Amino acid sequence: MRLIRCANADGVAEQAAALIEELIVAALGDRDRAHVALAGGTTPAGAYARLRPAGWAGVELWFGDERCVAPTDPQSNFLMVKQTLLGHAEAALVHRIEGERGAEAAASAYSELLVARAGGPLPVLDVALLGIGEDGHTASLFPGAAALDAGAVVCVAVHDAPKPPPDRVSLSLEVLRLARAAILLASGEGKADALARALSDPTPAVPSSLLERERLVVIADEAALGG
Repeated sequence: MRLIRCANADGVAEQAAALIEELIVAALGDRDRAHVALAGGTTPAGAYARLRPAGWAGVELWFGDERCVAPTDPQSNFLMVKQTLLGHAEAALVHRIEGERGAEAAASAYSELLVARAGGPLPVLDVALLGIGEDGHTASLFPGAAALDAGAVVCVAVHDAPKPPPDRVSLSLEVLRLARAAILLASGEGKADALARALSDPTPAVPSSLLERERLVVIADEAALGG
């Protein structure tokens, strides 16, 4: 695991953008294609505003999770990405999770699309950008949830998220663990306890602790790291 320490949330966003750009360039050079899964949240939004690789041709943008809402809903991760990234990523191919179809239907459709575009039966993403909740969740994989034991599936339907709305779609833990690079962002004192637990022993009580550490980069500010 690699840890990048930053002074503040702006530093986290800057470092994240720089690393994602680097990984996109490497993937395009190796395979002429870059599959990047995006996260919701304030800190990722700051990275998206700064994200400007040399070119977007060949980049396919995916979502690590989505709430079962319309794409125009203020809670939609797609809407946030549209507002912060898509205006300067015109050549990228964007694959939205159609959460408004309901969790099962959206998860099934997204699984089929991701396998068709990136290969399978379990696709390997080039980059999986992730956040961490104060309870240690990542994507829409929450502590102790059945979705953590879904096994070799691409996406999971979530119905019991402890934060509203309860119905969501998430990439599975297996797919996140297979990513060539996973980037976990954390900023602010409110994330300090969760991040400390995520960096400790793996446990289903802290889903972010279950990420594959050999390919994990944690970018966090001083507050999230406890000073």
